[in-house]
Amino acid sequence: MGNKTIRVATDVGGTFTDLVCFETDLTTGKSTIRTAKSDTTPPDFEKGVLNVLEKGGVDPATVDFLAHGTTVVINALTERKGVKVGLITTEGFRDTLEIARGNRPDFFNLHYRKPQPFVPRYLRRELPGRMTYKGVEREKLDMSGLPAILNDFKADGVQAVAICFLHSYANPAHEKTVQAEVERLWPEVATVSSHQITREWREYERTNTAVLSAYVQPVAARYLKRLDEGLTSRGFKGSPYIMQSNCGVDSLDAVARVPITMVESGPASGFWGAAELGKMIGEDNVLALDIGGTTAKCSLIENGQVKIMTDYWIERDRTSAGYPIMVPVVDLVEIGNGGGSIAWVDDYAKLHVGPQSAGAAPGPAAYGRGGTEATTTDANLWLGRINKDYFCGGSVDADMEAAQASIRAVGEKLGVDTDEAARGIVRIANNNMVNALKLVSLNRGFDPRDFTLVAFGGGGAMHAVALAQELGVKKVVVPAGAAVFSAWGMMMSDLRRDFFVTSLADLKPDSAASIEALFTETEALAKSQFEAEGVDPSKVKFLRFGKFRYQNQEHTTEVLLGDGDVTAERIAEIAASFHDTYEREYTYRLDAPVELVGIHLVASAEVGKLTMEKKPLGSTEAGAARKGEREVDYATEGRHLAQIYDGEKLEPGMEFAGPAIIEDPGTTIVVHPGNRVAIDGYGNVIITLAN
Repeated sequence: MGNKTIRVATDVGGTFTDLVCFETDLTTGKSTIRTAKSDTTPPDFEKGVLNVLEKGGVDPATVDFLAHGTTVVINALTERKGVKVGLITTEGFRDTLEIARGNRPDFFNLHYRKPQPFVPRYLRRELPGRMTYKGVEREKLDMSGLPAILNDFKADGVQAVAICFLHSYANPAHEKTVQAEVERLWPEVATVSSHQITREWREYERTNTAVLSAYVQPVAARYLKRLDEGLTSRGFKGSPYIMQSNCGVDSLDAVARVPITMVESGPASGFWGAAELGKMIGEDNVLALDIGGTTAKCSLIENGQVKIMTDYWIERDRTSAGYPIMVPVVDLVEIGNGGGSIAWVDDYAKLHVGPQSAGAAPGPAAYGRGGTEATTTDANLWLGRINKDYFCGGSVDADMEAAQASIRAVGEKLGVDTDEAARGIVRIANNNMVNALKLVSLNRGFDPRDFTLVAFGGGGAMHAVALAQELGVKKVVVPAGAAVFSAWGMMMSDLRRDFFVTSLADLKPDSAASIEALFTETEALAKSQFEAEGVDPSKVKFLRFGKFRYQNQEHTTEVLLGDGDVTAERIAEIAASFHDTYEREYTYRLDAPVELVGIHLVASAEVGKLTMEKKPLGSTEAGAARKGEREVDYATEGRHLAQIYDGEKLEPGMEFAGPAIIEDPGTTIVVHPGNRVAIDGYGNVIITLAN
């Protein structure tokens, strides 16, 4: 667009669809930022994306780079809105999905039932043929029964076929042969093989991952096609990049083939953004907290690195084992506690908040859309933490009567007044979130006091200081544009793919050559994939990890291997890193041989990554941004007269102290008594907590 470049990111959440637009003047290097939010529009999520572009005043024809994150995959899974799937597997292994694991969470429940597989037994079919765990063909593949299997699938209305054979992580030849024949005999059906998603062992997890990817593939492909067509019809000349669960973006075509990789795309972008923000402001150790309308999510970032793992499960809770998805996903904890989470009282007069949510429709009672149940937002509004005259940035007239009635109903069940019920709702919500933050920090051997809390999402800044005080964290950072920070994180993401390959080897000097050969082979594969999509191989960067365990253990610990080839001389250094990492997480180490179970290779390349401009600090006086004062109930520290600041008028260098409230159209920042606030050169709000 002449002397300007325009980068856009859109993020579809459970309640709102967010937009961030950066317009950079190539002559001066200066950027202007626009943000917008609109309602998410299920089941036609692409309409919400097009709506938020229009609301933000963005003409797709002028956009140079567009990144997109979506909840379409996780929604299709949890709401069971995928397609009918047929599974083809190794002879004798059709019941792998049914057998699953013995990890029953409700151990003393004599009536416990395992989660039902996504493919019923009559649609799970077998073919003879066998690979060994070393990838050597032990029995030739017999495809004579394949046409009859496909005929049965057709007759039963199957729309997607999943293929998963025993030990295909070591040698996918049989899977490739069958997939090619299925596509030849039945070109209309969607197909996916387990090796396209992961090359890690564990038969049940790999089979379930292939099945769930097939289950959502037609749904995701239709959505991405409609999104692409909608953007193209409005003049967009490129192709959108899609946010993955591994904190990177990938091409639309690649995602459409294996859509399960975007199962947690929205949260991933926010946590990647938190890591990049931490590097910018000199805070490499970050506790990242994302509170939206429906959920709260948190993750720990150590030394600027977001942890990626493949031990990911959906619908796992205290009563269900859930379903495994073996794809690279940011290591996070997610709970049903957001702004729309409903407060309720059980039969024992105990107050709970979530996981049920009022969502976008009807939404919290204060929205005036017919909602009658009290939510966290209603409680914050009633306590004066949210401005009733500036609700949702002034776009919604707060229905205070409905909010009061909903909270009063909760109070009556508890035997307390409306004010105390509202305080209780906020305290319980905070307690739930503190427990989630402990799961990613204390439970994994990290002291929260060594970290900075970065809070974002529409509700993050509302609760961040109270959570930090409970955990002993000394500093809270609320990013500029916190309400749409996940969309901002997409701007900071690279084109990225994670490769996991299982390969057993003793961690000894004579194994170094074979380990290095495995990394080299996988790097060549990554380069060839990127090159096929027009990415210059010289621009591809690699990050190497190893997955290790003590011999005879079941599970692994991942260790960053750093720069340089794996040589015999480096084996002792790598082993020492494993011992240290293991001891931090489990509090002990063993004098036992160490074994490599597999490698994790991160391949990335920059595709329009944003560079932020830091402004010089100005006056410390914040009077120009002050817009009044009001009494605020801090729920844990009583009522205080708080100074109210206009977030849009805060400038780098300004400083002030709590009690205070900072308001902008997307979020409200609650600054507790004794807190110190400073605005940095990037427009972030830095809150230093009192000792």
